[in-house]
Amino acid sequence: MVTGNDLIALGFKPGKWFKEALAYINAAQLEGEAQAAYLEAFRLPAPVPLLEKPVPFYENIRAETELEQQNIEYVRKSMQQLMRTPTVVGGAIMPDACPAGPLGTIPVGGVVVTRNAIHPGMHSADICCSLMLTNIGSVDPRAVLDAAQAITHFGPGGRSAGAQFALPNDILEEFQRNPFLNSVKSLNLAHEHLGTQGDGNHFLYVGVSRNTGDTVIVTHHGSRGVGALLYKNGMNVAERFRREISPETAPANAWLPSASAEGENYWAALQTVRKWTKQNHSCLHDAICVALGRTVQHRFWNEHNFVFRDGELFYHAKGATPLDPKFMPDITGPRIIPLNMAQPILIVEGETTDNNLGFAPHGAGRNMSRTKHKFTKGNELIDDVFAEETQGIDARFYFNRIDISELPSAYKNAQEVKKQIIQFKLAHTVDEIMPYGCIMAGEWKQDAPWRQKKNNSSAK
Repeated sequence: MVTGNDLIALGFKPGKWFKEALAYINAAQLEGEAQAAYLEAFRLPAPVPLLEKPVPFYENIRAETELEQQNIEYVRKSMQQLMRTPTVVGGAIMPDACPAGPLGTIPVGGVVVTRNAIHPGMHSADICCSLMLTNIGSVDPRAVLDAAQAITHFGPGGRSAGAQFALPNDILEEFQRNPFLNSVKSLNLAHEHLGTQGDGNHFLYVGVSRNTGDTVIVTHHGSRGVGALLYKNGMNVAERFRREISPETAPANAWLPSASAEGENYWAALQTVRKWTKQNHSCLHDAICVALGRTVQHRFWNEHNFVFRDGELFYHAKGATPLDPKFMPDITGPRIIPLNMAQPILIVEGETTDNNLGFAPHGAGRNMSRTKHKFTKGNELIDDVFAEETQGIDARFYFNRIDISELPSAYKNAQEVKKQIIQFKLAHTVDEIMPYGCIMAGEWKQDAPWRQKKNNSSAK
């Protein structure tokens, strides 16, 4: 009788399939070549090594200062390591490129193309971070911002039961059908986080179209806890594949084979989270319109943190705006590129080229981390910095505490980014939304319960 030890001696790794295979071998009394032929179907392929040389990638960026040069050098080194991942076939970085983790991880402003592989680490936890624009015609921008402030929700957690938006049945049913999304936690988050914007660089911006003079609302946020949980689950599954398929690959660059059951379910889950995120924007915009008694004149949106598919190729955009219509099945307008709270939002169109791979920048990007930027302003009064950098606009923070790391000086020079968009033929501007004002989360962590508890304990 053939046993599990016999299979191990033949070089097979123990697994659930042992029981079924042993029962068949012994029942059919397979021996010699017949047994070997049967077992060959269960033999795992040899681990896939890293590529000897990094796949070339396009650099659509230039440095104007020493700090920017340091930033580019770090991004370049990170991309060079990442581009040795076995699945990678192409890549590019945009003018807003900046580090988003240790060397070897995809930077913000990066696009990485892989064949037959979905890499959760290359879209990160903020799946489908995106922008939506709604034109509401001729209306006082201040009234719009006031209404928005009363309706939107920033910060941690979700809406209370009495203030939640209704989750459409078709989206709910997709959650329930998908093994990556049908947990109690995921379903709860889908209800609680709908109509919420989170924190960091997410915003609600009100401005006026340069072309028409119409007032518009622009929101920037992603899939909140829904996407973060999917990312976590996807990374866990990808890590299991990595250990079997390519242990030399960095854990951050692990992947799900797109043709596997897991890969197909993960791809479907991404599309559902995309629908949920679009609804997350829409319900806020619609509620503001209702509060003002206005109707939607025009609306369009685009994600800039997602995975896009073209046949067997998967385009991972970590902060890059899709231009090519094949990436957006529900395209209804041009694309949206914000720069900072005091600058116009660019409304752009563009064509796919060899160097842009069908993408444009997603914003202005940073040359230093939030913490480092705060340190550079350490000798200045926060109120003075705020007053200087927001002069002429109505900038508000949801938690009434200024987040200095989101002021214009925290970002790259907007004019230089615009010049590089033109220089590298990444897109052309068809309109600009001139700023009236915006709402951001602000420094909510300063008053977070865990910090209050810590401060109270220290005071005793």
